[in-house]
Amino acid sequence: MPFKPLTASLSVAPQLTPEDVVQAAKDGFRAIIDNRPDGEEAGQISAALMEAMAQAHGMAFAHIPVVPGKISEQEVADMAAALARLDGPVLAYCRTGTRSTTLWALSQIGLVPADTLIATAKSAGYDLMALRSRLEPDQIHSRR
Repeated sequence: MPFKPLTASLSVAPQLTPEDVVQAAKDGFRAIIDNRPDGEEAGQISAALMEAMAQAHGMAFAHIPVVPGKISEQEVADMAAALARLDGPVLAYCRTGTRSTTLWALSQIGLVPADTLIATAKSAGYDLMALRSRLEPDQIHSRR
């Protein structure tokens, strides 16, 4: 599966397969972030198994499960912390890649203009226009 770059150090993807983990390692990814809750879908690879596969291929792993449409400030903070902590490049995934892209964009509020976040997501195939107001820097303080 093609991994979709958002930045030089972060790409996103839909649900990974064991073959995708092998390819990610070959492509030079140093870490994987799983943004899916375990058991979200029948047949989905568990976070524990994904972590074991990532580590078997020399990659670090973080699990930041997010329910679709219910991204909390804590989950955004966890994503920002993982991106700061993990050596890149990092590959984040969820069912379609949208949650991973959204978490990244929300973690960049105040650092990257909303228009740039939206355009970057769009170039990777993800539409974040509905989040425009939430991506504006002045929204950080009004949400707390």
